[in-house]
Amino acid sequence: MNAPLQHPPKTDPLEGVTPVMAQFLTAKASQPDAILFFRMGDFYELFFQDAEVVAAAIGLTLTKRGKHLGEDIPMAGMPVHAAEGYIARLIRQGFKVAICEQMEDPSEARKRGSKAVVRRDIVRVVTPGTLTEDSLLDARGANRLAAVALRRGRAAVAVVELSAGGVDCVACHLVDLAATLSAFRPSEVLVTDKLFSDPEVKEALDGSGGVVQALASAVAEPAAASARVTRLYGVQSLDGFGAFEEAEVSALGLIAAYLETTQAGKVPALSPPRRSGQTGYLAIDPATRLSLEIDRTQRGEREGSLLACIDRTVTSGGARALAERIARPLRDPAAINAGLDAVEWLMERRGPRRDLRDGLRASADVARAVSRLALGRGGPRDLAAIRSGLTIAESLAGLFTVSPDPLTGPPERITACLDRLTLSPDLSRLMLDLAEGLSPEPPHLARDGGFVNPGFRPELDAARALRDDSRRVVADLEARAVAESGVPFKIKHNAVLGYFLETTAKHAEPLFRAGPESPFIHRQTLAAQVRFTTVELSELDAKISQAGHRALAMETETFETWRAHVQALARPLQALAEAMAELDATAALAEWAEEVGAVRPVVDDSRCFTVEAGRHPVVEAAVKKAGDPFTPNDCRLDGEGQGCARLSIVTGPNMAGKSTFLRQNALLVVLAQAGCFVPARAMRLGVVDRLFSRVGAGDDLARGRSTFMMEMVETAAILTQATDRSFVVLDEIGRGTATYDGLAIAWACAEALHDMNRSRTLFATHYHELARLEERLDHVCNLSMKAREWNGELVFLHEAAPGAADRSYGVQVAKLAGVPPAVVARARAVLDRLESEKAAQGRLDDLPLFAVMEPPPPPMASAVDEAIAALDPDAMSPREALEALYRLKGLAK
Repeated sequence: MNAPLQHPPKTDPLEGVTPVMAQFLTAKASQPDAILFFRMGDFYELFFQDAEVVAAAIGLTLTKRGKHLGEDIPMAGMPVHAAEGYIARLIRQGFKVAICEQMEDPSEARKRGSKAVVRRDIVRVVTPGTLTEDSLLDARGANRLAAVALRRGRAAVAVVELSAGGVDCVACHLVDLAATLSAFRPSEVLVTDKLFSDPEVKEALDGSGGVVQALASAVAEPAAASARVTRLYGVQSLDGFGAFEEAEVSALGLIAAYLETTQAGKVPALSPPRRSGQTGYLAIDPATRLSLEIDRTQRGEREGSLLACIDRTVTSGGARALAERIARPLRDPAAINAGLDAVEWLMERRGPRRDLRDGLRASADVARAVSRLALGRGGPRDLAAIRSGLTIAESLAGLFTVSPDPLTGPPERITACLDRLTLSPDLSRLMLDLAEGLSPEPPHLARDGGFVNPGFRPELDAARALRDDSRRVVADLEARAVAESGVPFKIKHNAVLGYFLETTAKHAEPLFRAGPESPFIHRQTLAAQVRFTTVELSELDAKISQAGHRALAMETETFETWRAHVQALARPLQALAEAMAELDATAALAEWAEEVGAVRPVVDDSRCFTVEAGRHPVVEAAVKKAGDPFTPNDCRLDGEGQGCARLSIVTGPNMAGKSTFLRQNALLVVLAQAGCFVPARAMRLGVVDRLFSRVGAGDDLARGRSTFMMEMVETAAILTQATDRSFVVLDEIGRGTATYDGLAIAWACAEALHDMNRSRTLFATHYHELARLEERLDHVCNLSMKAREWNGELVFLHEAAPGAADRSYGVQVAKLAGVPPAVVARARAVLDRLESEKAAQGRLDDLPLFAVMEPPPPPMASAVDEAIAALDPDAMSPREALEALYRLKGLAK
């Protein structure tokens, strides 16, 4: 977390400072690690090192204002209306921002004396994980704050999406912490200062991608944590939410403490924490997520990922629900098949599905609107979003007629969503109030007024009529003043003078010569303008001001009444928003399945993996856009059948599609267990507990790890964690070191995966010697990506067929890549020589490395051994013993 450094005070920091600067320093002391946005009128000002840091980070102009302890005070600032853009840029760079607002009108401060200053206080601390504003958020992506705790050897991850109100909690083993944390893709992660230095925890934090914030360890103590969580939810005990482990309570306590600090006492609208055990979801470690590009590409972009490829949602809430489904595939066949039932039902009903999507398309983001209103940051447009959501929910609730026949009616998951869309009496009353009282196009801020419909509050209509009629009177008065004086007056208004008549200095000269008899009273002279008033205008000013203030006060009161109503109904509103999001995600998957010709996979408890004519969803979409066909491929791995392969050695030339084939089958696992149809002719999958992918190369220079070292670290994680229910794809293991070293490592890893892990594995390699494993091991088969030479050119068929590749065609690929012809010719000559020498060396079995894998033959007895065995020392005389010694010496020579 980036944080501004503070100058250490040499003396009392408040000594000799102005009252305003004393306010700033006091507020800053309460949030020393945050950039303090200090409200002064229509600007936010930054002082001291905050100003220097922000000026350097986002390019604000750095100036000076006064002195402190004998030194100039650096200052920078921006208009209040432009602050969100600057805050967004700071948050993206990892800073925290504390907002110190004016808590009263300056006129109230003046009542306390001429030297009194406006009361100010910190109303919020903005951090990467606690954003709620639409302008700072990705509408189609979740923004999560996570916390990590460790108690009694168990780890826990608690996650809150403050912008939508969802809370999740997962307890797991420490070895699964990285996979659990990365599944949520948090923007910010909380951890205790003691755990921050733990190597395993730090590894998980580094892989999460979020900004890490260390808190005091005392905050995570179970008793203190439990007290904070119960206070956050306003309950006496957490028992109603489930039986939490100590680590889970500690993690939830970290989040509760952080929300208390950052939200300045405001209570967010949060759903009860959902407990999801580690056995409920497919474990995918950070390296595998990156390798498979599940929700982000290896460049960190959404476009080009699996999620972007299949996303056909029409609402922002649905997009987030789909992203969560893809990021956390399930492991329970019953739950997976319930999701597939819902997709299949909607896929078979194109008309109702179209009506559902058309209805959802017009809805707004109810979940985020509720969250902002609960935190006091919402406006009339958030009320309009809730009105829209309630109206659409009411229309969708009766969209599907429930059939008495369970075989033709909606499946349970869709029925449950429709039930949640049925409005309760309280929600219906809120919808009617907003429909009658809220204007069709309300302003963004309540203080702008004009958002309550005429006729909703008669007293408001009366105040508005007085205000608006008075404005017409002002226009008439301006016309009369011009006619009576002959001076081109304009009536204007400001907060100091109220309404006044303004003209240029030249046109004002006749009024000054008129003397005291003139009805125009001089108020102010500026460089180019002169301002006057009249008795009638002063009286009218008071009436207009009072009427306008009364109207705005009544509108604000109405807004607060609606806001309190929404806050009281936060949980049913969040449930309604979740139901709409789930329907959108399910309908989107049905839409995508129909579009690409995907089929329903058979998911069960077996250890089978069978794919017929499978296709890579992302690559297929790319090649179709280019007008080219995609070549489908079969794959079969079986962890149960006698004589069936559970490990396939995949060989073939570069660019023939080995990596695509590997990733394709891993992504089919993700899609199937996420409850999605799969791009294939048919698929049967025995649920996978852990998914591993070691495809591609990369280094970690920050931690001094070479590409080969990173490869070995990731391979070690696979060999130590994969089980007989896991699915593993490995590409080019051992290529980063000497040839025989690499071959030996690849050989040993393949044997371990076959014999010890017993995982379903696709193992791509250029070490063709590994093809011999098919003869040596019971559950290994060879696959090769086919290529053909035609008229001197290499043609890739992208077809996986049984058998091993006979060559790698590396020189031909180099030619295709544009390597100069002379280099290609020399490479071909060197290759021919090396292959001839290899043939002369004999079979792989003759190499010492692999010969040791067979039991060595018993050693043959030597002549010396036989002579020694024939001796009987007890029966020999000294002379015979000496003669025997000479004979043995002769035999040894």
